[in-house]
Amino acid sequence: MPSSLTNPNRSDPRSASQVVADGVLRALEEGRLSPGQRLVEADVAIRFGVGRNAVREGLQRLAADGVVEMSRNKGAIIRELSAEQALMTLELTERLIGLAARSAARGIGAPGAAAVVEHALERLASAVAVDDLRAFLRARNGLFGALLTASGNHELQRVSPTVQLHVLRAQYHLSSAYRRLHGDLAAIGKAVLAGDAEEAEDLARAHVRRVREALQRELDE
Repeated sequence: MPSSLTNPNRSDPRSASQVVADGVLRALEEGRLSPGQRLVEADVAIRFGVGRNAVREGLQRLAADGVVEMSRNKGAIIRELSAEQALMTLELTERLIGLAARSAARGIGAPGAAAVVEHALERLASAVAVDDLRAFLRARNGLFGALLTASGNHELQRVSPTVQLHVLRAQYHLSSAYRRLHGDLAAIGKAVLAGDAEEAEDLARAHVRRVREALQRELDE
């Protein structure tokens, strides 16, 4: 199998199946895997240094989150989204990220919440400064993860991974749009740290709308 995945550190505290799931998502995010690509269990097991059972469990996690589709004949295939599905996914994402930002601003006074968001913003600023796309994408994801953590909303944390953003980003090459809009992210974080729930939600939703508009223009061309 091509070096599209990375062998995890043996000391990784996550379960083997979670390492597989996270590795596939990371490779998809970074363009080393693509929608429509088949994931062969034996190759994935070798790449990650885990057993076939761990691979199956990891792929089942991804299937539950809508990232891969399981077929009896073809095995696991990374899901592809139609243009309509992609636009609807961003419409849903706008509401979820808006809620995450609002909830994070409301909960920013909880112990450790501000530190989590501040750290995510520092990583984002560093990635932008060195113009590293992969680092930027990881930092962007880290910021939204920090908002979910700071929100304290366990149901939102549970639902958010099932939105097929990894597939959408990989299939429709939204990385350039994300980079152009990186200033939005700092503004969202600033509003969250200030505890301004309404402003945080407005900024977060506007950011996703701009991404959706960029995708619509691409589809129209």
